[in-house]
Amino acid sequence: MQNCSDDDQMSSGERWNATEQLLHPAETMARHEVLSRPSPVPATAGVYAWYFDEAPPGVPLDDCHATESGRLLYVGISPKAPSRDGLRQSRQNLRTRIRYHYRGNAAGSTLRLTLGSLLADQLGISLRRVGSGQRLTFSDGEFLLSEWMAVHARVCWAASPTPWLLETHLIEQLSLPLNLDQNKHSGFHEQLSKARTHQRARARALPVLPR
Repeated sequence: MQNCSDDDQMSSGERWNATEQLLHPAETMARHEVLSRPSPVPATAGVYAWYFDEAPPGVPLDDCHATESGRLLYVGISPKAPSRDGLRQSRQNLRTRIRYHYRGNAAGSTLRLTLGSLLADQLGISLRRVGSGQRLTFSDGEFLLSEWMAVHARVCWAASPTPWLLETHLIEQLSLPLNLDQNKHSGFHEQLSKARTHQRARARALPVLPR
């Protein structure tokens, strides 16, 4: 069962080390490196940080952490926090999650949904209902989104037994305009929410695609 003992699983020193790995990474990985086999991404729990050398239109950058890889705009975790009763826990890990962000679709990737919603006009893509109509993806536009990420997005990570705690700390301390959850204090939260809502509304108004 998840409770305050989670804090005991990450000391202040461990949190500092993990934060340093994310803010001052020895290296960041591009799409082709992450998708290579064997993958350099470990199959363990942790936090990942996404750096961009070009941001989607309108994203504020002034207060964002910057390195040679670009601006840090988003952090995520794998697995997500277990349910409060401890009965439901994700089996995902850093490797499966990061690879999916680079090659999956908006139905399973919050990052891809966010990027696609902000880049829709630039890339000429639109969120659509596919298959049974329950899933929302950018359909053929997912390829264009993957290509954009291949050019402009790089990722690094830090292992953590309780990544949800480190994620909360990072969102509280950093300017991360592409994060929505726990990030209402972000000056970009409203604009990003509207962009995603607009894409969902447009998708529901259009015919369902076969895939």
